[in-house]
Amino acid sequence: LQSESKKGKSTVSKTKSKSTIQSNTNPLEGNDPLSSVSSDPLSSAISDPLSAAIASDPLSTASSNATNQKRNRSGTEERIQDEKFLSWKENRIAILNKYTTSERLSIATSFFTADDKEKLKGNQAVSTVEGKVRQRLEELNNLNEDSTKELLNLSQKEFIQHIDSMNQALINAWEADQRVKTLKIAIQCAKLLNDISVVQFYPSKFVLVTDVLDTFGFLVYDRLRRKSAVVNPKNNKLSELPENFSSDEVPDQAKETCRNWFYKVASIRELIPRLEHEKVLRRLARMITGIGDPLVAAYARAYLCRVGIIVSPSLRDYCNSCLTDFFKTYSQLSSDCVQNTLASQGIGLVQYLDLYSPAIEWVLRCCQHDATDASLEKTLLYYQKECNSALVLNSMLVTLKPEFISKRAQQFVELIKSCAESGFSKHNLFANFGTSLMECPPTEDQRLSILSEVWKVVMKYKDPAEYMVCASIWIEYPAKYFSIREVNKLLDDIIKHVQPDRIFEQFYPQLRMVIARMLDHLHDFNGIFSMDKFLPFLDMFQKDSIKLEVFRVIIENFNKYQEDAINDPMVVNGLMFVCKSLHDSVNTLALEDSKREIGNLITVFIRKVDYGRDFEQQLNFYVDARSFFTSLDAVVIQLVQCFNSLAMNTLAVVKGSHTHKTSSFVRACIANCFITIPSITSIFDRLQLYLLSAEVAVSNQAYPQADDILKASIQQLLQVPRTMEIDNRIRSTEPRVIDYLSQLLGFLQYVPDNPDQGVLYLLKGLLNVLQKYHWDSEVGKIKMYIKTIGVLSALCQILADVALQYFNCVISHADLNDQQMMNFAIKLWNIVKKQGSTDAKVINRTIEYLKGKAKLSKGGNYNQLVNSI
Repeated sequence: LQSESKKGKSTVSKTKSKSTIQSNTNPLEGNDPLSSVSSDPLSSAISDPLSAAIASDPLSTASSNATNQKRNRSGTEERIQDEKFLSWKENRIAILNKYTTSERLSIATSFFTADDKEKLKGNQAVSTVEGKVRQRLEELNNLNEDSTKELLNLSQKEFIQHIDSMNQALINAWEADQRVKTLKIAIQCAKLLNDISVVQFYPSKFVLVTDVLDTFGFLVYDRLRRKSAVVNPKNNKLSELPENFSSDEVPDQAKETCRNWFYKVASIRELIPRLEHEKVLRRLARMITGIGDPLVAAYARAYLCRVGIIVSPSLRDYCNSCLTDFFKTYSQLSSDCVQNTLASQGIGLVQYLDLYSPAIEWVLRCCQHDATDASLEKTLLYYQKECNSALVLNSMLVTLKPEFISKRAQQFVELIKSCAESGFSKHNLFANFGTSLMECPPTEDQRLSILSEVWKVVMKYKDPAEYMVCASIWIEYPAKYFSIREVNKLLDDIIKHVQPDRIFEQFYPQLRMVIARMLDHLHDFNGIFSMDKFLPFLDMFQKDSIKLEVFRVIIENFNKYQEDAINDPMVVNGLMFVCKSLHDSVNTLALEDSKREIGNLITVFIRKVDYGRDFEQQLNFYVDARSFFTSLDAVVIQLVQCFNSLAMNTLAVVKGSHTHKTSSFVRACIANCFITIPSITSIFDRLQLYLLSAEVAVSNQAYPQADDILKASIQQLLQVPRTMEIDNRIRSTEPRVIDYLSQLLGFLQYVPDNPDQGVLYLLKGLLNVLQKYHWDSEVGKIKMYIKTIGVLSALCQILADVALQYFNCVISHADLNDQQMMNFAIKLWNIVKKQGSTDAKVINRTIEYLKGKAKLSKGGNYNQLVNSI
């Protein structure tokens, strides 16, 4: 760089006669380390080394071409498209979270003091280029090093706070029209990028500092846009530049302001601050080669690509230059200088190489965005020729499109095998390679050979950590593209690597990931449980918390993907064990949400078990489930419903006519309901299930069991509390009690009375309970008595109708010569008349029918009956 500066001196000296600034008075002469670059405004062989002629106006040069084609300055449309391929915001957060440090940091800063305005007040306004340059240099030099303050021993949090303070100070200075101070702050921030004293924190430092530089860039651009506003002669209003504008539309005042900002940037002597403020993309790409430290240079290239893709999304050649320059200079990463730095800071080579990943990946993303396959192939060949590093290849595997990698899967396998590790392990490459193949499958004829080639290498890893990184990714490959057999082989290999000496205890997260990724693609649980290595693999989860997480993943996938009913004993028993483990994890301290989630998972599993017409096996399954799941109301309620459904299914199969065997089976189902319901916590759930089970019992003619269930239901009413929490509010239970009693009274109309207990004994028992119940007011009690009267009236109607039906049967088919039958008929008629609810027309027709039968009858039995009624 010093030799290049000397060349710059001679160049300026030769053009002294044409220059308006003599070499002996030029304050920048010989100080520009890149003055040999022909496009550098400091070394140009024109009259003013800092100011080009109109033809080299930095604004017009950058914005016009031979056809004077308009260009979108803000890049809004292209930037929207660009944001789809990657968001810097996501990258920024990831970098800040990953690259942290506990080391102490330092920062050097100097802001304007109280008398800064007095220092700058004496500066006279000048119109010549020479005067403007001298004035700006004096303003910057007035902020001398004496005012610089270095803060030492800062924690990471304090360092970030100081960067934020500098950002706010920059904004405040700009709002106060202190442009030079704003530039000074931006320069000081950029200088921080020279410091690699805490190298492991450098990526995060880069993010923080470039945030400040972005703020500075946006402020300058917004000012130029405002300067470009002109008065519209038609309406005398200011009109801003359109989104798409050419240099011809920019007024002279805005061009002059833009030119001044280029002069200010050109006045920066240090390479890094100057580089971070100029935006001439191709020139900047060449300037970066002058940065000595490879890490600083890598992040400078990343920043150039990040800013360049915003201001000029259609350009890509500078991105390719940044990438190829990195390939060429990759050998610097192992130089003695770098090794000495790592030794002094106690940083390993692996950790150091990892610092490059964010920068390389960003540059690669910018290069490959909208690039053709031919262009990417060219980049790949250049990488093989100049670099062939595992670090770079890993970044390429992360950033290149999965489609591109998948089409060249065999080529990438060979690249991974042949690349130089140099401190960066290849297991990361195989893992990222596998991730790409999961997103986009290789051709079918290559799939098996790729798996074989990769696994030949992976299975030889001695380090379990490296092996598990690959295994947790590649388990998805056979699960997605092959059969159960290949997955089983891979599980077997994993067990062999991590089971000795209980190494698996160190890799629970990776093992859990194996299960999750496998189940994302394998949905045949009959096949999954048939794998002889699946259950041994589950046995490695010895830690209870991890085991429960894995079991939850299994049952969630089963409920989500298993559409058909299951009855395979191995699958049912395996999932029953999974569900029991989840159930047993619920204790008194468990949250209600957790109980609800686990309960829902188990109930869905229970509903999916179906043995078809083998009702006895189905009942045995429900009985086993009842013994396992006693603590979750949702599961117990589901089981009661299942018992009732099984009884009704049996009734449907026998078409309403039970045999001795089916009758006993139904009674067993109802008995299980009766002994299961009391374990439910919610009183109203118990009452509803008692009523439902009683209905099922009556439907199946199990009247004694129906009586027992209804007795228990009536007794439970006295246990209902006066208030309870409903919808997160304390409410009275009386409305729900009245609603339930209405259902119960309606059902009691159709329940036959037990001959041993007397007439309406259940209704009498209910009335006794209503007397003892703690009503909130007499209104509720009166409502229930009114409903009871309605039930009794309905029962009377039912009794008269039944008596009339029996009477009609007797007179039509019975032998009335039998005196007992005659007496029975008379009693039935008296019941009909006593209730008084039968239609008079029906009674008259019945009497006329009897008179007709008496005339036709030879005996006097019908006459006796007519006379009696």
